[in-house]
Amino acid sequence: MLNTLIVGASGYTGIELAVYLNRHPHINIAGLVISSHSPDIGKKISDIHKHLKSIIDIELEPIRDPLDYGGDIDVVFLATSHMVSHNLAPKFLEVGCIVFDLSGAFRVNDVEFYKKYYNFTHRYKHYLDKAVYGLAEWQKEKIKTAQLISVPGCYPTISHLALKPLVKEDVLDKSQWPVINAISGVSGIGRKAIIDNSFCEVSLQPYGIFHHRHHREIVNFLGIPVIFIPYVCNFQRGILATVTCLLKKGIKEEQILNIYQKYYNDKPLIRLYKKDIPAIKSVVGLPFCDIGFAVKHQHLIVTVAEDNLLKGASSQAIQCLNIRFSFIETLSLI
Repeated sequence: MLNTLIVGASGYTGIELAVYLNRHPHINIAGLVISSHSPDIGKKISDIHKHLKSIIDIELEPIRDPLDYGGDIDVVFLATSHMVSHNLAPKFLEVGCIVFDLSGAFRVNDVEFYKKYYNFTHRYKHYLDKAVYGLAEWQKEKIKTAQLISVPGCYPTISHLALKPLVKEDVLDKSQWPVINAISGVSGIGRKAIIDNSFCEVSLQPYGIFHHRHHREIVNFLGIPVIFIPYVCNFQRGILATVTCLLKKGIKEEQILNIYQKYYNDKPLIRLYKKDIPAIKSVVGLPFCDIGFAVKHQHLIVTVAEDNLLKGASSQAIQCLNIRFSFIETLSLI
């Protein structure tokens, strides 16, 4: 059994982590931790999220110094803001924990990136060098031996899974950058009540064009330039992306299908659509990424759907945990 701590346990991704870890046969939830300033300290997690009543009735604790846990914690999940993760991850690593960080604090190995896109000075270049990007389907061998796994964001996950096979097989015409239009539900903004995630205020609107922090993350791992246009819309959860590409001359629809099958037929949490187009309703509450596509002449449109809180965050973190400790990859997920 692995004694496991969830930091940021009362947020949307923290709750999903708790649900999956609670039913994992090799995990003991040793603590559900939140900010020491939170008014929820001492409450049961099921007092805040009623659907967990009689399922997870663990009390929420204030975060302590990692040294105070006395080496009793094997695994830490950080469902926290980038600054909190930046400050906590090195401390847990130094006491021997395996850390799965769901923030952006260690995703890109470039300290200048954090100054430009996150507005802070990264103090842990050493751990940036060691961090493994936790895109489970593509980083399996590296995840197996990693101490710090930086789980990708929801937008990068859906973008990488759509485009990475096409980039690897070099079937895209480089004269035209792929265009990623990705629409997310408001849960991607987080649980904290702010005007931006008020249902009456949210419309359908693009944001962060050309300077969204996930844009650089996508380009960094994908290895090619893209146009990335994120949107937020007034539904609760899920992401749907349409990725428009120009193929090299002579590339046929059957070849695209063969490419996706080559890379994903043995990947249990990728579902390929041969004829239909994925929809958000098919993935909400599930740990899958669904991929479909259409080809006409040189034009390829890939449609991808995922639950932003699951495959875009918590279930992918659990998938990485399973890979890291040589469990069945889908254990507790499906």
